[in-house]
Amino acid sequence: MECEMLNNCPFYNDKMDIESGLGRMYKRRYCKGDKMQCARYMVLNELGEEFVPIDLFPNMHDKAEKIIAQNK
Repeated sequence: MECEMLNNCPFYNDKMDIESGLGRMYKRRYCKGDKMQCARYMVLNELGEEFVPIDLFPNMHDKAEKIIAQNK
């Protein structure tokens, strides 16, 4: 299911420094695929947009879980 945050996500809109090939793979998997597996979406969904660090990549699940645990 495509993520509804696509227009505002710095990761999706190439505002994060990432290798282009890897970035495309992440976008296909998380942004256009299963948003529930995206670390950025996990934090957004649990805590709100203000808790999503700019440098959080979609595959950083451990970091997302730590952010959520520290802020609940």
